[in-house]
Amino acid sequence: MNEDEAKTEDLEAGEESGLESGELNFDRLAELEKELEEVRQHVLYAQAETQNVRRRLEQEKVNAAQYAATSFARDMLSVKDNLERALAAIADELREDERMKSVVAGIEVTARDLDAAFERHGIKGVEALGRPLDPHFHQAMIEVPDDQAEPGTIVQEMQSGYTIKDRLLRPALVGVARKP
Repeated sequence: MNEDEAKTEDLEAGEESGLESGELNFDRLAELEKELEEVRQHVLYAQAETQNVRRRLEQEKVNAAQYAATSFARDMLSVKDNLERALAAIADELREDERMKSVVAGIEVTARDLDAAFERHGIKGVEALGRPLDPHFHQAMIEVPDDQAEPGTIVQEMQSGYTIKDRLLRPALVGVARKP
């Protein structure tokens, strides 16, 4: 075989191996592009998750600031209940007694101050009497036979309910009308 024939054979062998090499490079390129797309997707998911975590933390921070007094407010509700019971228990004769007037006035002022503090912190009473029972704000304790009221209407309030901002602090304990 002469030199030209050897070169031709080498070229043909090179072309065949070049084709195989080109196919391998194309397959490798496709594989790398697929991996790159998967990595892009993972990066996008990680960024989205980071953003979601940031939003959740910001919302939790806002909620913590808004509702930080919830536990304390619940404790103060019993104080308010006791003040209201004390005022309700004072008979009219005692209210007129000169020695008791200052005591009654002190209890009334304390109750008003507590109401003002509740209002400043977004604590409000739950309306109950005459309203339909709402399980989100009322807890039915008894059913009361009543011809006048529509069944399911609150006709008695045993304990006041309260909300803080838009959350229930304590449900109102109520009696609900039923047909006799």
